[in-house]
Amino acid sequence: MTEFPALKSLSARVGSDPLLVQAAGGNTSLKQNGVMWIKASGTWLRDAAAQDIFVPVRHEALLAALAKNDPACEACTDFVPADRNATGLRPSIETTVHALMRQRVVVHVHCVNTIAWAIRGDAEQRLAEKLKDFNWAFIPYARPGLPLANAIAARLKPGIDVLILGNHGLVVAAESVAEAEKLLERVVNVLTKPVRAAVPPDLAALNRLCKGTDYVPSGSKETHALATDGLALNRGRNAVFYPDHVVFLGVGVATEIESGASLVALPGKGVLVRRDAKPAIEPMGRCLADVMRRIEADDPLIALDGEAIDRLVNWDAEKYRQSLNAGASTNR
Repeated sequence: MTEFPALKSLSARVGSDPLLVQAAGGNTSLKQNGVMWIKASGTWLRDAAAQDIFVPVRHEALLAALAKNDPACEACTDFVPADRNATGLRPSIETTVHALMRQRVVVHVHCVNTIAWAIRGDAEQRLAEKLKDFNWAFIPYARPGLPLANAIAARLKPGIDVLILGNHGLVVAAESVAEAEKLLERVVNVLTKPVRAAVPPDLAALNRLCKGTDYVPSGSKETHALATDGLALNRGRNAVFYPDHVVFLGVGVATEIESGASLVALPGKGVLVRRDAKPAIEPMGRCLADVMRRIEADDPLIALDGEAIDRLVNWDAEKYRQSLNAGASTNR
């Protein structure tokens, strides 16, 4: 597969950019000879060049099942040829998104700038002018898996190679890895929003407050901005705007150490992270800060409601992905 090394290289680059991918989020795929190779659930794109993180899926069989709204399309494990799956891992929870895009190469990212647009109530209207030179479609929020697949199928037309997923992220597709990368760069450039500078934390105060506790200050000024940027904390602390927030951080943002939360944003001071927190926690805290620093006070935002949140946290595929991200903390 001549494109596979290129896909792994692109995946590693994209996965190392926190403005595009955070922790185990995002996924890439390549279709060849009837098989779609896609990032495995729970793995990190940044590891693509060094580790075997791709799983084979029988593409046409999956498409046929999608056409019948087959529940097997939720986990997609039934479409993985076991004799070619050396890792034994499951395919990405967003495998159906990649399957529906007929182009050979698909890249799905949780682009911070895209999310800052996609959580707006007027997202589709505001994006129409921004993306007028692209073959794109806006997909209203739906839970990943079959609900998202059905939402995409309802709006997908021949030639579309860019999807903006409401309250979720960005998908680009092309016939080669190089073309997909160029398209990704073009879309991100068009959607880049002004960002407020990250206000430095009060490290002296943070070290004093966490002394003798299970917490340490975040090592990232961008993550600290969740607490030091008053508008970011005000708009982001009591709502959930995209799936990975609730999956890894829970509902809202804790602002007191006594909460015992994995991540605590102390207003005006900075962010503390538990020593035993999952590796995904700090990147997801930074993601929220990065998104909210691109939001203004009067932006009309739409948060996920209680029903949408419940469907995410009780979804078996998400529980599996979280179990793979329960490794040793990076904050010790």
